[in-house]
Amino acid sequence: MAGDTPQRLQKLIAQAGLASRRQAETWIEAGRVQVNGQPAKLGDRAALDDVVTVDGRPLPEGAETCQVVAYHKPAGQITSRSDEQGRPTVFENLPELSHGRWIAVGRLDFQTSGLLLLTTDGQLANRLMHPSGQVQRRYLARVHGTPSREQLECLTAGVDLEDGVAKFEYVREKRGKGSNRWYEVALREGRNREVRRMWQAVGLEVSRLIRIGYGPVSLDRNHPAGEVRWLSRKEIEALKRA
Repeated sequence: MAGDTPQRLQKLIAQAGLASRRQAETWIEAGRVQVNGQPAKLGDRAALDDVVTVDGRPLPEGAETCQVVAYHKPAGQITSRSDEQGRPTVFENLPELSHGRWIAVGRLDFQTSGLLLLTTDGQLANRLMHPSGQVQRRYLARVHGTPSREQLECLTAGVDLEDGVAKFEYVREKRGKGSNRWYEVALREGRNREVRRMWQAVGLEVSRLIRIGYGPVSLDRNHPAGEVRWLSRKEIEALKRA
């Protein structure tokens, strides 16, 4: 969309090349158009941070269309297109595309749940994953045991792993008591099982791990596990800037 001034839906649909304005109006009246998941009506407008869909698909914006979804991955799914063991994959729950394919922005291991971004733009995916991008990843970790102040300081100062030194940007106690406490942590790289291995390096085990943020995108508390949320153009632009 041009700028951030709300525009009438039939104009946006026509600009996307899907139909004439008059045809778009009939689609709106027929309930085929939604704004942010809600049925649209004639006269409605949409801005840059709104998600407009026709028959469940976001409006294309020319040949360089970049689509991104936030998937709430449950534990017990793999971030691969197929699995020799027959385990369920995240790709089984994604919307079908008329062209292109979904590319996962990084991975979440089998037992880790939470936010997984997927995009049709391979260049964007690579930029978001590459260590030079320094894109922040945020997690909630349920830790078995009570970390000492020295252990927490170690995690932010840096711990030695087999593939190099790693450190959290911050560690914040969130909730819980006894031997199972939750901590929010952040880091700016995505090595294999890095969060779990860092806690193990200071003698503690992670019993549950949830990714709650990737760059400017956060996991919505009302986002059901196993479902996707289409990112708005405004969110996609924020990801590109990240």
